[in-house]
Amino acid sequence: MTRLNTSLAVFVILFFSGCTAIGPRTIPRDRFDYASAISDSWKRVMLLNIVKMRYGDVPVFLDVSSVINQYSLEGVLRGGLAWDEFVPGNSQTVGGRARYIDRPTITYNPLTGEKFTRSLLTPIPPGALLSLIQAGWPAEFLFRISVTTINGVYNRRGAALVAREADPDFDRLLKAFTRVQQSGGLGMRVMRKDDKEASVLFFRRELDDEIAAEVRAAKKILGLRAEANEYKVVYGSFPADDQEIAILTRSMIEISAELAAHVDIPPSHVEENRASPGWSDRADSKAEARSRVRISSQTERPTDAFVSVRYRGHWFFIDDRDFRSKRMFTFLMFLLTLAETGAPERAPVITIPTG
Repeated sequence: MTRLNTSLAVFVILFFSGCTAIGPRTIPRDRFDYASAISDSWKRVMLLNIVKMRYGDVPVFLDVSSVINQYSLEGVLRGGLAWDEFVPGNSQTVGGRARYIDRPTITYNPLTGEKFTRSLLTPIPPGALLSLIQAGWPAEFLFRISVTTINGVYNRRGAALVAREADPDFDRLLKAFTRVQQSGGLGMRVMRKDDKEASVLFFRRELDDEIAAEVRAAKKILGLRAEANEYKVVYGSFPADDQEIAILTRSMIEISAELAAHVDIPPSHVEENRASPGWSDRADSKAEARSRVRISSQTERPTDAFVSVRYRGHWFFIDDRDFRSKRMFTFLMFLLTLAETGAPERAPVITIPTG
C-alpha cells in the first residue's frame, strides 16, 4: 500500500504542476519565437521579390495578419485495489493518460487591391522623408534611394524602361543639403490650414559663410527665391512658383526595382535572356554605393548569410559581414511602413473557447 500511495502522489503532483505552468510560461517563448519567425520570413519574402523583378516575375507579398496559439492539456488518473478472500494475495493497479495539444492558428493575407496599392504602389509622402531628415537621417542617403526628381532635377534611374544617369546638379544638391543639415541649418515643420496638413522646409537665418554658400547653391539649383527662407513642400515633378519645392518620391515597387537592378545575376541567365541586364557594375561614388544593397548569388547554400533565398537553382543572399547592405535592406523594410496611408484596417474579432 505504501508503494501504491507514493506512485499516486507522484503522478498527481506532476500532472497538476504541468497544468499550472502551461499558461504563463509559454508567453515569453511564444512571443520571441513567433516574432523571430515572422521577421525571418518577411526578410526572405522581400529578398525573393527583389530578385524576381530582375527575371520579370510577379512579386507576391503575404502579410501575417494574426497569430493565435491555443494550448490544451488533458489527463485521466486511474487506480484500483482488489483482494480475493479465497485465494491468498491481492492485486493493485494504477494508471493514467495525458494528452498535450499545441494548436497554432496563423492567418495570411495576400497584399492585393487597396492594400497593395497603399503599401507598394503609393509613393512615400514627401513629408515623411522630411520627418526622417529632421530625426537625423542623412538627406543624401534618403533622397538618393527614395526620390526621382526635386524641382525637375533628376536622380539616376536604373530600373526604368529607359535608364538614365542623374543630372549633374543632383549630386551637388544632395551634398549641399547634407552639409546644411549637419550644421543644423535645415529644418521642417508641419502647418495645418483648412483641415489640411502642409510641410514647410526652412533654412536657418544665422549661418556661417561656408554653410550660407551651400544654401545659396541649393536655392539656385532648385530655382528658389533667394530672399526667402521658408518653402512649401509638395508632391510632384515641378514647382508652381519659386517658393515651392516639388519632390517626386518613389513607391516601394520603384525602390525595390532600383535595388534589383544591382542584383548579382548569373551571367548565363542574362545571356539566355532569362533576366534583364540590370545596371552596369561601373565604379560608383561612395554615396551611391551606400544607397544600394549588395545581393550576391551562387549555386551552393551560403554559410554566413544575413538572409538568403533559393530561386531558379541559385542562392541569392546578403552577406552577414556586409553591414552597409544589411542596414540598407532593413531601412527598405522600414520604408514600407511609411508608404501606408489611409485609415487603418479594423482587426477581425476572434473568439477563443476557454472551456
